[in-house]
Amino acid sequence: MLTTTTRLKLQEILGRVARSEPVSLQERVLLQKYADRDRTVSSWVHRAERLRQRGCAAPGLDGLLDDLDLGSNDAGDRHRPGDDLGDWFGGASPWLRRD
Repeated sequence: MLTTTTRLKLQEILGRVARSEPVSLQERVLLQKYADRDRTVSSWVHRAERLRQRGCAAPGLDGLLDDLDLGSNDAGDRHRPGDDLGDWFGGASPWLRRD
């Protein structure tokens, strides 16, 4: 369980991460320490990274996946409109591919 002071400090750091503002190494270590121990903090970190990559909250289904913390942080993992789904799944594990 986080204290109010710790939660506010972590959320302030995460706000800077989401806005692509400078974050010190010590602050990143602190974030990771709490993210490793607390699923909620881990979810906050993932959400801040996704916001940083996109620049704003995602609309539609991507926004829902982000809110549920089901989306990936890696921009290469996302399907973009116009991409061929067959090519997108081409790098998938053999059990997922359809030959």
